[in-house]
This record gives sequence, C-alpha cells and structure tokens, in this order.
Amino acid sequence: MAEAGGIQGTCDERFEGVREAFAKNFDEDREVGASVAVYVEGEPVVDLWGGWVDEAHSEPWERDTITNVWSTTKTMTNLCALILADQGELDLHAPVFKYWPEFGANDKERIELRHLLSHTAGLSGWEEPMTAEDLYDWEKATGLLAAQKPWWEPGTASGYHALTQGYLVGEVVRRVTGQSLGTFFAKEVAGPLGGEFFIGLPETEDHRTARVVPPSENMLDAVEIDNPLLLKTFTNPVISPTISWEDAWRRAEVPAANGQGNARSVAAIQSIVSNHGEARGVRLLSAKGLEPIFEEQSNGTDLVLSVPIRFGIGYGLAGELIPLGPRGCFWGGLGGSVIISDLASRLTIAYVMNKMEAGLVGDTRGISLVVAAALAMA
Repeated sequence: MAEAGGIQGTCDERFEGVREAFAKNFDEDREVGASVAVYVEGEPVVDLWGGWVDEAHSEPWERDTITNVWSTTKTMTNLCALILADQGELDLHAPVFKYWPEFGANDKERIELRHLLSHTAGLSGWEEPMTAEDLYDWEKATGLLAAQKPWWEPGTASGYHALTQGYLVGEVVRRVTGQSLGTFFAKEVAGPLGGEFFIGLPETEDHRTARVVPPSENMLDAVEIDNPLLLKTFTNPVISPTISWEDAWRRAEVPAANGQGNARSVAAIQSIVSNHGEARGVRLLSAKGLEPIFEEQSNGTDLVLSVPIRFGIGYGLAGELIPLGPRGCFWGGLGGSVIISDLASRLTIAYVMNKMEAGLVGDTRGISLVVAAALAMA
C-alpha cells in the first residue's frame, strides 16, 4: 500500500516520464496536493495523484479529491456552447442579441457569439461597481453586462474576460436551453462522460474538496501593473483565492472560475475534443463541430494580460504562449492548472493542484508534465 501522501494511481509504462516529472515537482517541494491525467484516443493512460489536501498535511489527497481549478472551468463552459452550436441550437457567427435581446444595448448589436468565446467582445470586466457577493447574483452580473458599453472595438483584439466570460456564455446557454450553465453541463456533458467536475458544487461533495493554497504573494504583485485595463478587469470585484473556501462560492455558478474537479475529471471530459467528438463510446460532437475551435479570432498581445495569445473559438491556440501543433488547443487556471488537447495525436493532458503559484499565466509544473507526455507520444 502506498504511503499516505505519496504518489498513487496508474501509469502506462510508455508514459513513465510523466510519473517522473510529477514526482520531481513533489521532491522539489513545489506541491502540496496534485493530480495529473493523460488520455489517448479517449482512454486513460495516466491517472496519478499525491500529496495532501492542505498545508498542514491533515489528510492525503485521494483518488477522488477535487479542488477549485479557476479558469480551466472556461473550457467546460465553452464546450457547452460548441455542443449547442453543433446541434444547430446556436450560430457562433450570429449576434448575441438574437438569443439575448437585452444584450443589444449600448453599441453591442454587432457582437457575435464567437466574440464572447474568444475574449474579443470588449467586456473583460464590469463598469459598475461589483462586490464578491454580486458574483452570486446571476441576474445582476448578467444584467450589468447586457447594459454596458464595450471597452474596445469588439472583434479587433482579445482582452481576457477573466470572470465575465462565464456569465456571458452562460446566459446565452440559459436563454437557449432554459437551464443554467451548471445544470446543462452536468446533464449533457459531465454526466454522459463520467467526469466528476462541478460548476456549482453540491453540499454532498464538500467532503472531498481540497482547499486551494494561496501563493505567498498577491497574485497581482507578481506582474508589472502598468495596464489600466488589467486593473479594471481584475479589481472589480477584488477577490482572493481564499474565496474558494467559502460555501457561497462553491454553491454558486461562476462559470469562468469556480469549477471543482481533478485532473482525471478534466481530462475525461476534454478528451471529447482530442478524440474528435467521441470518447469511451459517447459522442457529443461531430468532427465538424470541433472545427470552430481552430478559427482564429485574434493573434497578438492580449489587452488585459499583456502577453501574446492566439485565440480560436473557445480555446487558446498554438502561439508564443504555448507552442502546440496546428491541431492543438489549451487553456489553464489561475495558479497553475492546465488542460491541453491535440487532435492530431488524439492526446489530452490535464494537471490540477491545490498549491497556487503567483502570476496570472501558469507555471512550469504543468508544462513539465505536458512536455513529458508529448515526448512519450513522439
């Protein structure tokens, strides 16, 4: 039996390099608790976890431990929109007000759904003051965005919609399906694929949740703040990583940031992308339905994050930030979680942890695992 807190799980011998890279992160004291999963052709080949649920090492990180993955949640939310588009329920090139009439106010008639899914809508934050508690008020959060004027010309550049993307896409999903984003996701995506990932965590799952471990410095202190748009986006409202410890945050649906899962659940769901719309006998998308991911919407310095990012519809694409192949897509979460899918090799790699690193754009722990998995496939 593995020692409590030690690395456990399964790993195909071909991917032993992933296990070694995962162990190295622990050996270098860069982790508290973490998990990594690799799926090939929709099937798991790596499913590893280890460490502890907190800094006190009170309990080991178990097979079914989950934690807040921050913006990795966006890949789940955007996948819902892609599925509905593939079903003919949404037109990614239609104006948003077609589905959400109130959204057409204040010069937003030309904003299309694809702009919401690629951070190019000009609505990276709220103009009106917002409190953390307002994030739990769906009608207020979406209503303010519907009334707001864009901060830049929509479609001309990306500006990371850190929290707002989830409300924008989620409200379109709600208008079309009559269900909240979290409900639709649970019934139509996570359930069929057997992925235990939650957008709006039931109280019954609290026992398996590891609290995130905030970085030693403020997340914004780790970046050079000479960008007014970054400040407007990330400080209204100001939220601390510790908000994810609160029941109100867990129960709410914040579809850009409060998803709860582990590497297995993230990879199990996102493997539907790398495996061309089908995984483990479940088809949710046609191969054609995945093509919008690779329709480039922006390619340049993000107006909010001030780093070069190339966006397709719903995902980041190969570029300076992540050197993927031409059929690869990705995103990640504040503090380090990451999900990468490559349709050419039918490979999905996910990494989820509770110890957050400072900064707004990932860290090398997850990248080391991605590199190890890619080398195994070479």
